[in-house]
Amino acid sequence: MKLSQKEHRLHESELRRDLRNLKVELKEQELANEMLVKNLKMKQDEEITELRNNFERQVQEIELKYSKKMDTLREEQDLRRKTEIHEVEERKNGQINTLMKNHEKAFSDIKNYYNDITLNNLALINSLKEQMEEMKRKEDRLEKEMTDLQLQNKRLIEPLQKAREEVAELQRQLTNYKQDKALLASTRARLKVSEKELKDLKWELEVLEQRFCKVQAERDELYAKFTKAIYEVQQKSGFKNLLLERKLTTLADTLEKKEAQLNEILSASNLDPTALSLVTCKLEDVLDSKNNAIKELQYELARVCKAHNDLLRAYEAKLQAFGIPLEELGFKPLETTVVGKKLGQGPAGLVSVPT
Repeated sequence: MKLSQKEHRLHESELRRDLRNLKVELKEQELANEMLVKNLKMKQDEEITELRNNFERQVQEIELKYSKKMDTLREEQDLRRKTEIHEVEERKNGQINTLMKNHEKAFSDIKNYYNDITLNNLALINSLKEQMEEMKRKEDRLEKEMTDLQLQNKRLIEPLQKAREEVAELQRQLTNYKQDKALLASTRARLKVSEKELKDLKWELEVLEQRFCKVQAERDELYAKFTKAIYEVQQKSGFKNLLLERKLTTLADTLEKKEAQLNEILSASNLDPTALSLVTCKLEDVLDSKNNAIKELQYELARVCKAHNDLLRAYEAKLQAFGIPLEELGFKPLETTVVGKKLGQGPAGLVSVPT
């Protein structure tokens, strides 16, 4: 333990000694640096002083050089200025002499001009005096003429008034003439339009006449076809109606005969009521079937009559549409009817059950 403490103290003393040595070296280094800095500053000051001296010497040399140049330039400019001033003075003197000569000449010209004007004015005054006298004489003469003219105007007032009235009348006639002329021009224009319209109407009339001839031919053709169809339909319907009426009459007679025969048979046979009722039922069935057949025949007859009448009405409507009166047919189409019956009033082609 003591040994370690001793070593520690030795080591500590060595460290302290090293620290002192380092401080001494640091101090010496600082002193050396300070000396170096001081030497560098001294050297820099010397160099700066030398440079300042050199620059001052160069500046003095440049100032001396440019001062000499300035003196030389000033002398040259003074010489040039004096030369130019001398030239300007010479030109000025020449211009002054020229202006004096021109002024003297202009003065003499103006003097001569005004002398001429004075002489001319004197001559003009004399001539104007003579003209004034002449004008006075003319004025006296014109006054006399004006007096005469006033007298003539008084005498011409009435003819002038008449002439003005005539002018007014002529102007009125001229206005009427212009109006008549404008009216004539408009009338001619309307006449041209009317002639054009008349020409167009004539052309339309010719077209309508051609169409009328064509329609008239079609009407005649339809009239012939209609007449032929009417005759054929009347013949067919009349013949068919006659056959149906005869058939109905024959059936009615046959029915009456059969009923009479049946009554005689029943009265002569003296059948019991049961058999009689059976025969009566069968007979009623037969009669019902016969009645139905008769009704069907009557319906067929009514249908044919109705179709005939509808055809007549259709042809009459066509004739009216083409403007053909029924009186021009030459005959009156007959409508067919069922004896003792009244046909229905339904549309054409439809037949109701006869009543």
